[in-house]
Amino acid sequence: MESEFLKEDKLLLIKITEEIDHHSTEKIRRMADNEITRYMPRKVLFDFGKVSFMDSAGIGMIIGRYKTANMLGGTVEMTNVKPSIQKIFEMSGVLKIIPVVKSA
Repeated sequence: MESEFLKEDKLLLIKITEEIDHHSTEKIRRMADNEITRYMPRKVLFDFGKVSFMDSAGIGMIIGRYKTANMLGGTVEMTNVKPSIQKIFEMSGVLKIIPVVKSA
């Protein structure tokens, strides 16, 4: 996983570079929480461009990061979400609170 903080926009871009399952979520959660509390961004953008698989553990991981960012006054968005993963987010109701945006 890679992250990049754009100071002028107070945007934290988190690029997930692996499958999201119960084995990887703890590592992703820890790193994302560290970056969110370190930078306190106005917006956290999760880039799913390299994610080919996600199970229900990924839903909990994303919702938890949404709660953390929201508590610190920020918002969360997702980008480059593949159709199979978007379907998981639709069925779980995640898209009602976290939008998917077009990549820049």
